Amino acid sequence: MSMQRIIVVMLLFFLSEGTIFYWLLPDSLTGRVVPHFILAFVLFAAIYRNRHTALILGLSFGLLQDLAFYGKIIGVHSFTMALVGYTTGLLMERRRSTMLMAMSMIVMSTLVYDTVVYFIYSVFKLTHGTFEWALLHHILPSLFLQIGFSLALYVPIRRWFESSGKKKSDEEEE
Repeated sequence: MSMQRIIVVMLLFFLSEGTIFYWLLPDSLTGRVVPHFILAFVLFAAIYRNRHTALILGLSFGLLQDLAFYGKIIGVHSFTMALVGYTTGLLMERRRSTMLMAMSMIVMSTLVYDTVVYFIYSVFKLTHGTFEWALLHHILPSLFLQIGFSLALYVPIRRWFESSGKKKSDEEEE
């Protein structure tokens, strides 16, 4: 998959997680569930492409999220998404990725992402709830949405990234 296609797909995910998703969500879950579709795609890029791509995508789209949605502190989501994407790519660099391995890395990375964002916000006194309350009311419901989204897109995204990897290796052999 070329970088232009990745950026177009991520822009579509960005638009859907900020607009269409909240139209489909029941009113009782509107303040509790936060979609992380961009993060899922950054993590897939880290697993199936490389850590440097995930770092650049995390920095750029995290900054876009900071500017569009979370304007109190600029750079929190950018830093955290880039850190989580790079670390995931570093951990998965030499391993063959099965579905269970990819889903477990997405779950752990999403938990780390939400935890780091919570603690950065608590350092700057932007959140006043306890971590246990945030975990039960925001982080875990969002995590279940993230798991469902990642499972639904696992096979198409894996095929998309693997087909681009085969084209690169064929070009290098010639």
